[in-house]
Amino acid sequence: MAPALTDPTAAYLAAPTKTPNLVAPEPEHCPGPESEQAGQGDACAGCPNQTICASAPKGPDPDIPLITARLSQVKHKILVLSGKGGVGKSTFSTLLAHAFATNPESTVYVCDTDISGPSIPKMMGVEAETIHVSNAGWSPVWVTDNLGAMSIQFMLPNRDDAVIWRGPKKNGLIKQFLKDVEWGEADYLIVDTPPGTSDEHLSVNSLLKESGVDGAVVVTTPQEVSLLDVRKEIDFCKKAGIKILGLVENMSGYVCGNCQTTSHVFRPTTGGGRRLARTMGIPFLGSVPLDPRVGMACDYGESFLESYPNSPASKAIQSVVRAVSEQIGEDPEKVIPSEPLV
Repeated sequence: MAPALTDPTAAYLAAPTKTPNLVAPEPEHCPGPESEQAGQGDACAGCPNQTICASAPKGPDPDIPLITARLSQVKHKILVLSGKGGVGKSTFSTLLAHAFATNPESTVYVCDTDISGPSIPKMMGVEAETIHVSNAGWSPVWVTDNLGAMSIQFMLPNRDDAVIWRGPKKNGLIKQFLKDVEWGEADYLIVDTPPGTSDEHLSVNSLLKESGVDGAVVVTTPQEVSLLDVRKEIDFCKKAGIKILGLVENMSGYVCGNCQTTSHVFRPTTGGGRRLARTMGIPFLGSVPLDPRVGMACDYGESFLESYPNSPASKAIQSVVRAVSEQIGEDPEKVIPSEPLV
């Protein structure tokens, strides 16, 4: 049964993070009381908690073995990253999930780790749902028979409530998602992340590393201003030891709803995603054109791939999914057949 707002989910929102007893709030750039840099970082200078944090126990996170055990039956774990906001990363995550879920034999989950701006529930049409709690843990919200989602949106009393949290508390909730959600046996876990190379990315990477992450799909748009930030994301992946499955160029053209002709809106001034992938030595997974009906489908929480199977955008998404399948060692024709969706 769904928990009441006064039960575990709402209680968690109001609860402090599991940290040492601090005498003052964490500063804006706090490395976290449990971090190896606690009490030693630049943000620690002059902080009333400096001595407390410096003397707190350090070492490997004791919850990592629990997370590894919880995710042991999830076959593939894929991160969706982008250093730039507004490139359609969450939209792409939902399209990727729906594409994998077109195979009825596959079980697919999407974990929304954008704590401040969760959008996956809206795009999947389950915004009004709440998390179900049982003795086995939190249950994902089911979108279809084989597609589920987890997001902080399911825990908020009102859908317009702002989540005003510092890094340590965000990281704590991400850990809850990975440790306490009853993922069970699944084929794909797609982790949608916020823009940038911030706390959430470091937390997800460190918590998932032991359980085995297949890699990251990096999303960009053709303009140089987007590629500039995506280069930083690629560098982050290399430094953090995250395998890059490939680069996707989103919004690479505009699909006319009437004649289906594709024309360029955001023209690549420096070669776009394909050239960036070649320069950085990473696979180029494909280009996905901008179809206005994608946004409409997300607004109504529908599957664009099912509603408009003959759109150039749908065919491009299928091509990208087959390319991702190859990168994770799956047979593309078994994951998503090359024939048009029906």
